[in-house]
Amino acid sequence: MPTPTRIVAILLSALLLAPTGAMAQKQDKPIHMELDHVLVQTSLYTQHYDPDPDHNNHQSLISIELHNSQRWLAGTGWFKNSYDQPTWYWYAGREFPFWQPSKNTLVRGKLTGGLLRGYKDEYRDKIPFNHSGIAPAILPSIGVQWGRVESDLILFGSAGLMITGGMSF
Repeated sequence: MPTPTRIVAILLSALLLAPTGAMAQKQDKPIHMELDHVLVQTSLYTQHYDPDPDHNNHQSLISIELHNSQRWLAGTGWFKNSYDQPTWYWYAGREFPFWQPSKNTLVRGKLTGGLLRGYKDEYRDKIPFNHSGIAPAILPSIGVQWGRVESDLILFGSAGLMITGGMSF
């Protein structure tokens, strides 16, 4: 029987990967490479779906994302992976606005894809396609922006979820 955490993860994944009006529209505009804002964030909470005594739930994430005015982003993050190994994630992605309940608040999805480096030794095969020490990753999330403060619920595959918090500059 699936756990409540896994059910939430499945529903959020379906929500983020389902086509919405903003995602389904054809992009005729070229992407502008001008910087709109920078997001600096850290991990606040991590939960693995199937807890293991080897799992680290204190990732010590620090990440920096560069955003343009068209909601495209690129970033890098450093964290301690599930096995307490220093790991890097280099990525690009896009935000998708879902709902703006007030002028200063936005609920949005985010989808990033990139490369993970850091799963080594006996934990090398814990992530798919990590044959050369670098593996592809796709991370969906749902988040809220309150002015300059942001928080995301990030799903990392079938392994778990993480809640982050950060500030935009």
